Amino acid sequence: MKVVVDTNVFISGVFFSGPPRQILNAWRDGKIQWAISQEILKEYWRVGEVIAEQFPSIDLKQIFDLVTIEAELYQTQELPKPVCTDPDDDKFLACAIASGSRIIVSGDKHLLKVSGYQGIEILKPHEFIKRHLQKS
Repeated sequence: MKVVVDTNVFISGVFFSGPPRQILNAWRDGKIQWAISQEILKEYWRVGEVIAEQFPSIDLKQIFDLVTIEAELYQTQELPKPVCTDPDDDKFLACAIASGSRIIVSGDKHLLKVSGYQGIEILKPHEFIKRHLQKS
């Protein structure tokens, strides 16, 4: 299953435990495929650098090297018109469309409001785990 992971989920998974970390572990273990774009990578890095100042023991470069090598990078097209009330979040929808992903994992209220856009489901991390990662 191919998914797009919003910045808040990626950063939480890198620096903290809980559902976002479980999602990153599922990707590491090959249970999900991770779709990214250059725009998403840039945002991950920008936000990650800010948070990393508070956690100097975490090697952010090593994590980004892994993401760059192992995640599937897609070229995206700008959406014809803004979809989210925060147009900066449209890059996640654009990546889902370009990659054929049917799921975006996010805690962002702007993205959650547009769940269903072009058949793309936007799920909070705990909901994604409950529906797609937990064994029945």
